Amino acid sequence: MRKRDMAKNVWSMMRSYWKSEERWWARGLLTVIILLSLGQVYMLVLLNQWHNEFYNALQNYDYPSFWPLIGQFTVIAFVYIIMAVYAVYLRQMLEIKWRTWMTRHYLRSWMAKQVYYKLQVLNSDMDNPDQRISEDINSFINLTLTLFLGFLKQFTTLMAFVFVLWNLSGVLEIPFGETVLSVPGYMVFLCLIYSTLGTWFAHKVGSRLISLNYDQQRFEADFRFNMVRVRENSESIAFYRGEQPELEGFDQRFKNVIKNFWGLMKRTKLLNFYINGYAQLAIIFPILMAAPKYFAGEMQLGGLMQTISAFGRVQDALSYFVDAYASIAQYVSVIRRLNGFTEHMEEVDSLKSDFVISNSNENKLSLMNFSVDLPNGDSLIEGLQLDVRPGNYLLISGDSGAGKSTLLRALAEIWPYGKGQMSLPDSWRVMFLPQRPYLPLGTLRQAIFILSPCRKMTALI
Repeated sequence: MRKRDMAKNVWSMMRSYWKSEERWWARGLLTVIILLSLGQVYMLVLLNQWHNEFYNALQNYDYPSFWPLIGQFTVIAFVYIIMAVYAVYLRQMLEIKWRTWMTRHYLRSWMAKQVYYKLQVLNSDMDNPDQRISEDINSFINLTLTLFLGFLKQFTTLMAFVFVLWNLSGVLEIPFGETVLSVPGYMVFLCLIYSTLGTWFAHKVGSRLISLNYDQQRFEADFRFNMVRVRENSESIAFYRGEQPELEGFDQRFKNVIKNFWGLMKRTKLLNFYINGYAQLAIIFPILMAAPKYFAGEMQLGGLMQTISAFGRVQDALSYFVDAYASIAQYVSVIRRLNGFTEHMEEVDSLKSDFVISNSNENKLSLMNFSVDLPNGDSLIEGLQLDVRPGNYLLISGDSGAGKSTLLRALAEIWPYGKGQMSLPDSWRVMFLPQRPYLPLGTLRQAIFILSPCRKMTALI
């Protein structure tokens, strides 16, 4: 998937909520979260300045300044903690609201116009819609907010601390023959080079995680669905003594889960080796770069500690994609799954049926030039003419695969392939009895209440 298509798909999935009836509440809450994140960055800038004063006081044995500086740190830390806690709390509140809205939106789209059924009729390659609605939506929202707010905070941190680091770095003079090459703000350039190379190597090491995360979600869902299927068909399996074939199916699907997880583990291990090595090197790197000025007496201990702190903040900001690479890989796989689900539902929803259903003044069910086809275009029934009046009985018989059940599906308006006209009185109520019985989850009272107004028709079997 190209980067432009990826951005387009993300925006397509996001905009429905941010333009919904909850948009002002959501935008206001997001604004507060962003302000809290920016406030945390401001607290970090104050803490960086505190490092300079505090360590200079230690170096100069300035005891009268010690306790006031401890008090200043306590205030900064307390305000930072409050901002950090409420930033997470309000973000989770936004996640709940967004997930509730998006889940309901997807459920309505999935259940509307029998999309859930027509996806099977189309023999769609889309797997496990239940997982996409229950888990992928949750992951999409969580990762969207986490990555967006994380990037915004790190970008703001970069803008705040790059000027601090530039001023603290001073000028690096490099002898070059008879001339001296002066590099102002040299630690900013070193930090930029270090972080750019780190991000590039992280992508090389971790790019395989995108497809591995995608497959892992699919294999896990297949394994779980197989167990759900056994629970739903437990009596039939027991009658047929089908435990062994089901066990073999469990074993095969679980092998896929474990095999892919091993690949995920190995690639994650390589990425973690790199990320942890990169992080540890980042601790000593600014000390090595600032040490010459410190030992030359051009910088006090407070300035050294402030420089190390500022370098760390800039390096963390520039290395955001290194630290978040595993989450980004998971995010891409979630987007692909949700986008595939959305495209399949839109494809099904766009199916146009050539059946014409009309109301009739005559007390009968009439079919005129009624033809039923298969999805590949093959014809099952051609030019059927039929009248069924109250009190009459009609038996539909034929060989297996002749189209008996498919004819009933067309009459129930859940089969889109074919053409013709069906008319019946508006006052009629028709009930279709499927081959497998069905009752919605809940009490018998709830089931009767839900199903009683189900469809306009008499009784067709």
